[in-house]
Amino acid sequence: MVCAEQKAGRKDPAGDERKKNFMERKNAWKAYDEAEIAKVEAFSKAYCAYIDEGKTERECVSASVRAAQARGFANLADAICEGKKLAAGARVYANWMNKSFMLFVLGRKPITEGMNILGAHIDSPRIDIKQNPLYEEDDLAYLDTHYYGGIKKYQWLALPLALHGVIVKKSGETVTVRIGEEESDPVFCISDLLPHLAQEQMAKGAKDIIEGEALNLIVGGRPLAGEEKEAVKAGILKILKETYGVEEEDFLSAELEVVPAGKARDCGFDRSMVMAYGHDDRVCAYPSMAAVLDFEGTPEYTLCCVLTDKEEIGSVGATGMDAMFFENTVAELCELAGATGSLALRRTLRNSRMLSSDVSAGYDPNFASAFEKKNAAFLGRGVCFNKFTGSRGKSGSSDANAEYVAALRRIMDDAGVAFQTAELGRVDLGGGGTIAYTCAKYGMSVIDSGVAVLSMHAPYELINKADLYEAYKAYCAFLRDAGPIA
Repeated sequence: MVCAEQKAGRKDPAGDERKKNFMERKNAWKAYDEAEIAKVEAFSKAYCAYIDEGKTERECVSASVRAAQARGFANLADAICEGKKLAAGARVYANWMNKSFMLFVLGRKPITEGMNILGAHIDSPRIDIKQNPLYEEDDLAYLDTHYYGGIKKYQWLALPLALHGVIVKKSGETVTVRIGEEESDPVFCISDLLPHLAQEQMAKGAKDIIEGEALNLIVGGRPLAGEEKEAVKAGILKILKETYGVEEEDFLSAELEVVPAGKARDCGFDRSMVMAYGHDDRVCAYPSMAAVLDFEGTPEYTLCCVLTDKEEIGSVGATGMDAMFFENTVAELCELAGATGSLALRRTLRNSRMLSSDVSAGYDPNFASAFEKKNAAFLGRGVCFNKFTGSRGKSGSSDANAEYVAALRRIMDDAGVAFQTAELGRVDLGGGGTIAYTCAKYGMSVIDSGVAVLSMHAPYELINKADLYEAYKAYCAFLRDAGPIA
């Protein structure tokens, strides 16, 4: 129906403004009432507890296994050993090498009609300890390191750092290490040069301020009484022996990670944000897992959550998404669900739909020139969909098709989810990759979706609580409503 003013050819300023701002997404907080704000805060608190407990991929898997068992999920490995058939409604989890984790809820429809998959990664940029690391120089004991993932090395200087990981002895005994998180714990650090002597250092480019080989972790400075040579190192070895029962040679079979010490904290006078280590990508991993754990009843299509390792270094290795562990696990699930054979597996993967749940670069007004503002993700405006990632000419991107994007728009709008779309910065500036391309190779529909992050890959990153909550709502709606793409 056309109003009289439009018939007369008069302008409609309000209508013009609506058209102008149609693509601009509103801040999600504006739509919340007090009850909804309480849900945002409760979910944020649960998330912070998860990432405080899980600062490494191993710790995340341990926490996820406990959460799954508490919600009645059975170990898929036990079902495989028993040859137990799985019917609709069955809830199982899989732990792969203590570094990758999967959840499944069997649906009413045959598994060959595809799964609704949420995939995220639980490794984060960090600094790893080398296999022959301990040495002494000029009355200081150090651990030699090798950084992991894309970091700005200078950001890790002069910070309180913690040591997390495992040391596995030749006997097979595993010693868990977690030092620097409790008030009574010592912390560690990588030193920086004082500004009074830093004229040459400050003249360098940021990437050259400190070399990777110089990221040496200070771990001690007191000589062991009675020792003449390398007495500080001897003191550290004595502490390791007395506290953990390990010898220097046991470093050869250790996985020790250096991460920022301290817990996730609310940020801002209004406590609207969370500052923490490892938002990339645990801010997507946790709501992905929670959406499957919280699903009630029996879904129409089988649900899956996969939390994977090694994304930050290219999804390589036995626990990265490029490995066969996911395909092998789905093959086992198909067999127990009565869909036997290679063709059934191929159909299951081909017919699936996936949200590659990974973070997006949040628009930062301090660095506005790095973004194209109309196609940027803003903190507080909801979950973000990236139709493609990749670098420059979309290199390394899976690039979701329009039909899938349209279906997701319907699902999000019907569920009242606040969402936005974005690219990863200016076209020629850089870019990045996710696990999307790995699953897209099966022919399934895949798109990147996640939470906008400021200071991504820094020791401490920043997210908005509303975006975290909207991501959870989006993942719940996707699991419930996604189906075959027309």
